[in-house]
Amino acid sequence: MTQDELKQAVGQAAVDYIAPKLRPDRIIGVGTGSTANCFIDALARLKDDFAGAVASSDASAERLQKLGIKVFDLNEVSELEVYVDGADESNEYLELIKGGGAALTREKIVRAVSKEFVCIADESKWVDVLGRFPLPVEVIPMARSYVARELVKMGGSPVYREGVVTDNGCVILDVYDFKMVDPRKYETEINQIAGVVTNGLFAQRGADVLLLGGKDGVKTIYPKY
Repeated sequence: MTQDELKQAVGQAAVDYIAPKLRPDRIIGVGTGSTANCFIDALARLKDDFAGAVASSDASAERLQKLGIKVFDLNEVSELEVYVDGADESNEYLELIKGGGAALTREKIVRAVSKEFVCIADESKWVDVLGRFPLPVEVIPMARSYVARELVKMGGSPVYREGVVTDNGCVILDVYDFKMVDPRKYETEINQIAGVVTNGLFAQRGADVLLLGGKDGVKTIYPKY
């Protein structure tokens, strides 16, 4: 299977996984990126089975609306039944790196409000140690250079993602050369740097289940404890 076919397979698997959880009064969280788009497209056939969705980006909101799925503002919602989104990397504890699509802050907020986080990814995202994929850090623009210097002190090699402005009006630093044996520690320490909005580590609250697409089909993986 091609990578696109794997993404479509896990998108459909996620729809099958959440279908029993849907009710006419329930709202779900939907993520951002190419794998999440496959989920959104597959979700359209169940649009009458639930009330609507909260999207983690303007792009996902637009895609949902075009398919006839109502989009809610998160401030209208107290809790989400389930959140489905992709990842750039996952380890066996289902600690993740996210943010390749520059929606990491909104993704982290939607995850915080959700009862369950279902991560969908292809097997290329599975790693032993997080850090092969550069860690996105969302930064208030005036603090970009300061935050970059602080990340260098931590051993990282930050690169400004030129031409990208997040939905929050901020910028992204992609940090290379971090090998995160203790992702929770890195998540906390980076978030303490003044000017950081958040970073793309989902370790304090990672995924509850990972649907991982590979040549042998889609595997359901739960975090190792």
